[in-house]
Amino acid sequence: MQQRVAVVGAGAAGLCAARHILSRPASFAPPVVFELSGNVGGTWCYEEHVGTFPNGRPVLSSMYRDLRTNLPKEVMMFPDFPFDPELRSFLSHREVQQYLERYCESFRIWPHIRFSAMVENITPVSPTTGSEARKVTWEVTSSDSTVTAADPDGVKTLGKRCVSAGKVLHSHSYRFAEPFSGQTVVVLGAKASGLDISIELVKAGAKVILSHRNPPLTIPLPPGIQQASSVVAVQDDGTIRLQDGSVCQADVLMFCTGYNFSYPFLDPAQLGLDIQDHVVSPLYRYMMPPAFPSLFFIGICKVICPFPNFDCQVQFALAVLDGSVTLPPQEQMEEEVWREQQKKLDRGVQRHHLLKMDQDQWEYCDTLAGSASFPPLQPAVRSLYEEVWRQRQVHPENYRDFNYRLVSATRWELIREDPGGSTETLRTL
Repeated sequence: MQQRVAVVGAGAAGLCAARHILSRPASFAPPVVFELSGNVGGTWCYEEHVGTFPNGRPVLSSMYRDLRTNLPKEVMMFPDFPFDPELRSFLSHREVQQYLERYCESFRIWPHIRFSAMVENITPVSPTTGSEARKVTWEVTSSDSTVTAADPDGVKTLGKRCVSAGKVLHSHSYRFAEPFSGQTVVVLGAKASGLDISIELVKAGAKVILSHRNPPLTIPLPPGIQQASSVVAVQDDGTIRLQDGSVCQADVLMFCTGYNFSYPFLDPAQLGLDIQDHVVSPLYRYMMPPAFPSLFFIGICKVICPFPNFDCQVQFALAVLDGSVTLPPQEQMEEEVWREQQKKLDRGVQRHHLLKMDQDQWEYCDTLAGSASFPPLQPAVRSLYEEVWRQRQVHPENYRDFNYRLVSATRWELIREDPGGSTETLRTL
């Protein structure tokens, strides 16, 4: 008997889920993919509007105009669907969007997507737990999209007072740098988006105070970026007080502090989940609530190679659903999640970083592949991912000028193309 699977969202993770469901017609009926917007691609679908559209629908994308990927296409691609080899390694958001549209076409996903469909409620019909949990079915209530809200992290904390000093926004609403020319911008957060946007801003003539809680960055930053300790408060006169006791003035306060998880269509307590502080817990294998292991959160982990990670998670999830993978009892799954979290906390990982994988991602994906009997990620993917990470530390402004080519499952090349179109291999590993 075929199982029916509902997929929420037609971004990269949702499209990956639909693609693999469609490839298993003996086990699964064609999926229904609920997508709030009118396009596939999720956050990769660039929209110059911010806030809401005239019809009240929220702008969901966080893309900015000049964004280029910080991973090369050779690493970023779904394992069974390469990017156009003629493209440069580091892509624009439009090139990624076109890739996802081509993915839809190649795997015939389009007919299974319900656009402008807002999921209002997902409820277990038979809310049993323990050994009976896999027999649970799910009721999905949706309607034509009306209004929902993104939940960028941090803006509510300091925003109201900061309005008196200037402009406050989250990077979710940042689109391009030109309006900030000649202004002083305090950027909160020095991870990927904070650093990338700071470099854009100074190139457009802004002065940037890069405020973060970590030790000073040792990578070479362009002139115009001044590092500072974390923001403590915006004072009554509009000045900004920092952790080290110093005070600065700014025209703009921009939060590059990530996003809170928000699933308004789920009842976390009913599912045995705690959703707060950038963490959804407990999730067995970073995907499923132990009490309801037929509900999967795909792509929730951070600091990962996203599309390959989604692909591994989806294949594992479908192996659970079709019975190829047998899960432990609920109590054992909960115990494994607790032990994994405790190991991270003992290593000094802060609670709000418990979903951060980084170097753990490779063993994680290998474990999923071994359990569900699908091919593991190629060693060259990890090797090139780590090489690009090193290049970002040395050349934060121009590491995207490099181009790469995978030559085997274990080897990649750094290449250079001359104006005539011929290529030269600069490095092979």
